[in-house]
Amino acid sequence: MVSIQEALNLIHANVSAVHTEILPIESALGYVCAEHIHARFDLPRFDNSAMDGYAVTLADAGGTIVPQPTIFAGDESGVKVTMGHGVKIMTGAVMPEGADAVVPVENTTESEGGIALPERIRKGANIRKRGEDITKGERIVAAGDRVDAYVITQLASQGITHLRLYRKPTVTVFATGHELRMHYERAEAHQIYNSNAPTFIARAQELGCEARFTGTTADTMASIKAQIAASLESDLIVTSGGVSVGDADFTKDAFRELGMETLFEKVEIKPGKPTTVGRIGKTWIVNLPGNPTAAAVNFELFAQSIIRRLRGLNTPYLAPIKTLCARDIDLKPGKYTVLLGRFDGERFDPLAKQGPGMVSPLKEADGMIVTTPETASIPAGTPVRMIPFHAPPGAAEATELFTSV
Repeated sequence: MVSIQEALNLIHANVSAVHTEILPIESALGYVCAEHIHARFDLPRFDNSAMDGYAVTLADAGGTIVPQPTIFAGDESGVKVTMGHGVKIMTGAVMPEGADAVVPVENTTESEGGIALPERIRKGANIRKRGEDITKGERIVAAGDRVDAYVITQLASQGITHLRLYRKPTVTVFATGHELRMHYERAEAHQIYNSNAPTFIARAQELGCEARFTGTTADTMASIKAQIAASLESDLIVTSGGVSVGDADFTKDAFRELGMETLFEKVEIKPGKPTTVGRIGKTWIVNLPGNPTAAAVNFELFAQSIIRRLRGLNTPYLAPIKTLCARDIDLKPGKYTVLLGRFDGERFDPLAKQGPGMVSPLKEADGMIVTTPETASIPAGTPVRMIPFHAPPGAAEATELFTSV
């Protein structure tokens, strides 16, 4: 049996990224970049006006200028600014030669003699300088960055059309257990619906994978081996059930007979001790317990860590949110214990009702904390590290958004 940290260390030391492909940036959303991208040119590409106003010399401060023809954004203009002769300019237009600053229209006064300027004009005012945003050769996207809308902003601003990306890992999910029925089948009174498989498929998709479900196998060695053999084209196989020591628990033995190299097969965690991770060739395997909460908790810790490595992310490690415990909690020490709970943006509140075989806590929880074996209680206000399940939550009511110091 390994500790949680030992299990995670083994995953991060052994799992590597999948192969790459080239896609247009319009199709790259959610993928992970497989190469560094550098700027092809400065941004802005030229000094330009940040305001609608007048391009003027400092010598004309407090005086009156005769405006020259307007320069619009996108215009090529050879006009020059000289003392007494400013140029009306629109936002984004190329700064004319000789101009020291741009005076906004609202800070000027029009008269019969021309345009009156304010007494004080600061050199460089309202001018966006070439390269102040991005400089040519600067790295704008790193290998391992996830492509989101604002990464696409950077790429499009440089005229980049295609990217080399890590392809999305493929995940195959199947379940074992003669007592299980899928949600689209009829379940008798002595049977239960399989909630784990749809959960893992959905979660794998949320984490950026292509996922498929290949069905529920019978609790026989032949059936399980056939299912495994049909799934070995995947990057990751996730199963639930059949990993304990019962008479019908053949899953681990079936994987072993097909050549699985075991990374670890028991983890010092409550719930979910009989979690196994291994590999057949290039295909990673995660065998999870059958109890829904136990399976989901260990999926979040171990399967997610494998997926983050397979995707090639440069942030492969789970990142907790540092917060405070909302209320007093008493624990049974001696094991690493997982507590599901809700995070309201300020504090983590462990759920009052949670157990390995439950499903309702998974819907209610925003994340979880993992306590160490020596922890017997957590007083309210104690700092805790919550592992979030999703992006930071929204709020049911309007809350303060501003930071003041």
